[in-house]
Amino acid sequence: MKIIVAVTGASGAIYAQRLFEKLHKQEDVEVAVVFSDTAKDVWKYELGGKPQIFEFVEYANNDFFAPIASGSAKYDAMVICPCSAGTMGRIANGTADNLIARAADVMLKERRKLILLLRETPYNLIHIKNMETITLAGGIICPATPSFYSKPSTIEEVCDTVVNRVLDLVGLSNDCKRWGTK
Repeated sequence: MKIIVAVTGASGAIYAQRLFEKLHKQEDVEVAVVFSDTAKDVWKYELGGKPQIFEFVEYANNDFFAPIASGSAKYDAMVICPCSAGTMGRIANGTADNLIARAADVMLKERRKLILLLRETPYNLIHIKNMETITLAGGIICPATPSFYSKPSTIEEVCDTVVNRVLDLVGLSNDCKRWGTK
């Protein structure tokens, strides 16, 4: 499976960190990574240091020659984690002015899986209409809303309840706590 992970400047870099760690453990998964202009600054502020992207390939957000800018590269899914409301708005309105928005546009036009891990609260009417537009176009809005039935005891475990949901949506296996299981 080929997956694109885009990281925007929304708060919640820990979600991307946990996603990278879990994707690194997956077999037969090729990952392409792109950071927005402010994503690494937010990462440094929230987590300290630079992102560890393992052996994943990273593309600059202004590199429109990157394979992820074309449907012919045949990526299976794209996860924007975390996704800012601004990035969501660009995608909803077809403003592909950077690689993240262009790759998302490609996923929608090719009818491939696009998941936006939205990290915004509360929502205003513009956000809700943008979510509707993306949903109608085939994207999935997955707010960064953790669950607590697994009784998480660390911030990483809380974040994992969201990241595991993303892995489920992408179609990758994970050993998360499931509702109704002990």
